[in-house]
Amino acid sequence: MACGTDALTAAEGGVEIGASTILPADRRPFTARTADGLELVGELAQPPSAAPSATLVMIHPLPTQGGSMDSHLLRKAAWRLPALAGLAVIRFNTRGTCSQLGCSQGTFDGGGAEGLDLQAVVQWSASQGLATPWLVGWSFGSEVALTHGARLDVRGVIAISPPLRRTRSEHLIQWAAARKPVVALVPERDQFLRPAEARARLALVPGARVVVGDDAVHLWIGERSVRDALDGIVQVVRPGLAPLPTRWNGPSWRHGDNQRTRD
Repeated sequence: MACGTDALTAAEGGVEIGASTILPADRRPFTARTADGLELVGELAQPPSAAPSATLVMIHPLPTQGGSMDSHLLRKAAWRLPALAGLAVIRFNTRGTCSQLGCSQGTFDGGGAEGLDLQAVVQWSASQGLATPWLVGWSFGSEVALTHGARLDVRGVIAISPPLRRTRSEHLIQWAAARKPVVALVPERDQFLRPAEARARLALVPGARVVVGDDAVHLWIGERSVRDALDGIVQVVRPGLAPLPTRWNGPSWRHGDNQRTRD
């Protein structure tokens, strides 16, 4: 278990799942190699005692603004969703991006060559025998997923806070032609693209859905917004399972500590 933490106090009915709570999972780092010869660092988190029901490949926000595989929604998805939803969560650093796990080789390319990064990780996922993944991109990561993902062997795409600046009409038409689900989780108060604008842009994809994050902003600040975002992801890949529990009756950790609560 690649996590560390001081014991949480277990209340009656379990502990409340908070911003720093880490739930059990089988976690391991990996390296994926791109078609242009770069090594990317990442982590796979799987349910601890069962095969995953679905796989998520998560792509982080803009690295030039501090985005990485450790950006808080991705980190919390990896900390919670294997245990709460039975999902495999793959997160990785795109080229030139660093996080606590390490740095991926290469340099930032504005969303262009990052398509090779996405392809490499999807192929690595398949090599591990995991189910065909859903792409889950946040902000810049949603642009990478929407721009490059339709041609990959994926189930569909969940675009969180998509700015739709790099994503052009032809990319959306590719998703329409691929007949793969496109879902956007758009904060009600997003600073870059509001729900009505997202619906208008995504109208090129028949059946595309926009799910509104009530009172949320682009960065999904606060535990309520985080839960809404994770529930939105789970509702797409495992319909009927959300909303997820907010308490956990079992071993857990707090990020930065070193002892689990109990078995």
